[in-house]
Amino acid sequence: MPVIDVHTHMFTPKWLELLKSEGGMYNIQTRPDGQQEVFRGNTPVVIPQKGHFDYDMRIQQMNAAGIDISIVSLTCPNVYWGDEDISCRAARESNDTMAQAQTTYPDRIRWFTSLPWEYPQRAIEELQRTCDNGASGVMVLANISGRSLTDPMFAPIWAEIDKRALPVLVHPTDPPGVGMMDMTKFDLSWSVGFMFDTTLAITRMIFEGFFDQYPHLKIIASHGGGTLPYLIGRFEKGNEVEIPQRRQMKKKPADYLRHIYYDCITYNPGALQYLISVAGPDHVMFGTDWPHQVHDIQGAFANTQQLPPEQREAIRGGNALKVFNIR
Repeated sequence: MPVIDVHTHMFTPKWLELLKSEGGMYNIQTRPDGQQEVFRGNTPVVIPQKGHFDYDMRIQQMNAAGIDISIVSLTCPNVYWGDEDISCRAARESNDTMAQAQTTYPDRIRWFTSLPWEYPQRAIEELQRTCDNGASGVMVLANISGRSLTDPMFAPIWAEIDKRALPVLVHPTDPPGVGMMDMTKFDLSWSVGFMFDTTLAITRMIFEGFFDQYPHLKIIASHGGGTLPYLIGRFEKGNEVEIPQRRQMKKKPADYLRHIYYDCITYNPGALQYLISVAGPDHVMFGTDWPHQVHDIQGAFANTQQLPPEQREAIRGGNALKVFNIR
């Protein structure tokens, strides 16, 4: 069974230069340890690493770790900055580089397309273009410049993704209001804010009946689903006491939590085992977050190694083969 990493990232030098020059609130600051870091205002977002830009280095790392296929994606802040032209240029730059990497390493690299979501018609055009160029799915941040993923302006994009039954990696970024919530220090925007961002995005989808409207989507909730698995009881109780006339979803919250997919990036074996108990072993996939500074290749292998063999094989590769239709 091949090992397939569904949560791993790549940048391009031109994308980073475009962010530096046209990123608006995004800026580059030097950390006390000398590393360059992308900030939104005063909120830390991401630390570019050498591996973000080097596919040869990626293949060497995959070989050393025992990873057969990486499904790469752009991470936050993605392309949600600048005007329409800048957003589309940033998306095209990232997507074309990933498509070329798949051409260069056809047995090792797959990729998620990034879209200029704030410009729906352009996003649909880029979705069509990149699917024709080999994209395996879509990458979207859990909020798009502060807008919820269920915002009506995004409905035409979701309809097209649903028609294609594509996997969608929902990845967090800093949620709106991080400054007011005092998350800008101690990397709380990463450890707490990111989890909140994913959790809130998927919870809205559940309670707004999003998965009933788009039944063919294969949503992947990053980082073990944030806190979604832990909140299953609270969701069920909230649904139980909800006024019937206000209910928008057709099933119970737990049904939707078992409908979506998750990666195994929990950094803790007990947390992974609990995730599996909620979602089922057929809805969890392998992820490492490489090459971020917080990547956990070693932990992903160690934590899945503790699982029963059938579950381990499904999570390390079997589930992804089905979800991404890899042959």
